[in-house]
Amino acid sequence: MDGVLSVLLDVFRQPAIIVALISLVGLLLQRKAFSDVLKGTVRTLVGFLVLAAGAGVVVGALDPFGAMFQQAFDVQGVVPNNEAIVGQVLLDYGSAAALIFFFGFIVNVLLAATTTYKYIYLSGHVAFYMAAMIAVILGVAGFPVWGVVLWGSLLQGLVTTLSPAIVQPFMRKVTGSDDVALGHTGGAGIALSGLVATLTRSRKKPSRSTEDITFPKGLGFLRDTTVIVALSMAVIYVVVALFAGSAYIESELSDGQNYIVYVVMQAATFSAGVFIILAGVRVVLAEIVPAFKGISERLVKNAIPALDVPITFTFAPNAVLIGFLASFVGGIVGMSVMIFAGTAIIIPGVVAHFMTGAASGVIGNAVGGRRGAVLGAFANGVAITFLPLFLLPVLGDIGLSNSTFSDADYGVVGVLFGQISLAGGQTAVIVSILVSLVLVYVSSLVIRSRRNAAAAAASAAASAATDGDVDASREDATSSAR
Repeated sequence: MDGVLSVLLDVFRQPAIIVALISLVGLLLQRKAFSDVLKGTVRTLVGFLVLAAGAGVVVGALDPFGAMFQQAFDVQGVVPNNEAIVGQVLLDYGSAAALIFFFGFIVNVLLAATTTYKYIYLSGHVAFYMAAMIAVILGVAGFPVWGVVLWGSLLQGLVTTLSPAIVQPFMRKVTGSDDVALGHTGGAGIALSGLVATLTRSRKKPSRSTEDITFPKGLGFLRDTTVIVALSMAVIYVVVALFAGSAYIESELSDGQNYIVYVVMQAATFSAGVFIILAGVRVVLAEIVPAFKGISERLVKNAIPALDVPITFTFAPNAVLIGFLASFVGGIVGMSVMIFAGTAIIIPGVVAHFMTGAASGVIGNAVGGRRGAVLGAFANGVAITFLPLFLLPVLGDIGLSNSTFSDADYGVVGVLFGQISLAGGQTAVIVSILVSLVLVYVSSLVIRSRRNAAAAAASAAASAATDGDVDASREDATSSAR
């Protein structure tokens, strides 16, 4: 039994396998030919691995940038990095986190099947990180292991169902449909960017899209996303490198290579990673959306796949870079406030600002154009700087380390249920989770009722229009007869 569970957990820790299996099931349910099933499944698997490889290249290029930034501006503090903090968490909560992740996915599917929230969360890596944080919160609250797993699985299922739901109204503006949703632990910050873009847009003079930026003829090469990302990042890297100093970079980072050559190559590598991500996204979208029709028709009616943030990048490549930069500036502003306030200092996590900032830029641009992209992503940057600060006190001993969880959903969920635990203990946590479940079903009933009422009204209006046309035709016929 333990061996089977271990294999299942290993499978579910691999988002590429999860997405490929979803594609396989969807194609089988549509009774596609064997060759189509095989092709669609393999292309989905490979496409997701391409996407993940691109993300790995980007992260690898951003790591030295973070080190240079700390060295350049003499800033020390807590670095939000999911991989680093989860590595520490798993030492004490590994088994509980794995079980929460597995059963939380089942809860997510059940909620999608029985409510109007049809989102199936397929970003396995960040879902596992969320499970790890939930295990810490409930463990610090004093729950026994079985309680951590039981209540943690319910909370995990709620989070992975609702996070895509709060982003979807804005995501719909990006994609123009409900074929795909955003499944990432930055959901709350990305939704915030959409809200800020909505509140700051001008109806009299709408801001133009980031994708409408026009370049002089001589600068036509800047229309190429790969080129503009490489050049922009090269400027940023070189500026930070000049402040960090050649001695530090060549001794600690570049292994003796000239520091300017090194940082320019890192900028180019970053651009290559973005290029790879975009290629992987195109393949995954081309395969997973059609395959999901099988899931929608047979298992979970109208199911919507919730995929990782790079899924947004192809819709507005210019907004990706603008969003990253605006979010990072928001992080620097937040860090500056902490320095003056004398609190713990949250150093801007470059990876988090790129991933969630880029998506915030795309969302903000879809809602409010260039202004929305900048202001929305900036708001996300501020949010993912202060939320980790508020999260530290509820993580117990884990909160004393020099790293913490980075994205907005960790902060929202962790702070909310951590404070509930501090205020009311285990009973308050259990009641809060159960009330949240009830509210999901109540809100689902309300949404379904409104949809039915709207459909009935539309049907009545169409029927009335048809009857009117028939009566008019009869009158015309009578007049003609006369």
